[in-house]
Amino acid sequence: MDSLLRLAVVLGISLPVFAVQAAEHVEHEVPVAQAGGSGPGEPTRRNWFGDPFLQLSKDIADCPLPAGPFITEAERRVQSHNRAERGTTCWLTGSCERPNFYRYDRDIAEALRKSLSQAHPFANTTVWATVQGRIVFIEGCVRDDRVAPRIEAFVAALPHVQRAVAIVYSDPASRPPYKLRFRP
Repeated sequence: MDSLLRLAVVLGISLPVFAVQAAEHVEHEVPVAQAGGSGPGEPTRRNWFGDPFLQLSKDIADCPLPAGPFITEAERRVQSHNRAERGTTCWLTGSCERPNFYRYDRDIAEALRKSLSQAHPFANTTVWATVQGRIVFIEGCVRDDRVAPRIEAFVAALPHVQRAVAIVYSDPASRPPYKLRFRP
């Protein structure tokens, strides 16, 4: 993305807002093979779009790390069109005050951080949140599956959140219901 942004600047071409945001906020480039268990030549996963990703709790040891917003370059190409379309359609239809659906995400993540500093509503869990287009995905481990609706309600009550989805599990012997950052 850096080379694309540089080329656009040199040629005087304006890029869509989402492309510039992605170039400015790429973080945490992590080769999948670094975690072990992955074969050589595995593609690098990056947070191409700069989506907020934060750990909300860490009470359960050995909970597998979700992939969150970290995707391969091939996955980025597949998601780019849909993200651009969703990002601007919201504003064009008048259902968003901001010109891009994804511009709410950092504020949502900050509100989530602040609310967690005042209370610890996710006791007996190890969960992470990914904020993408006003939807908050909460992934990880819980001691009791019945906590999922409470987690969703807590997050959904934050400003600008359109939907909260808890993808959690309580049986450590079972396979996680979410995509993992690293292959076991």
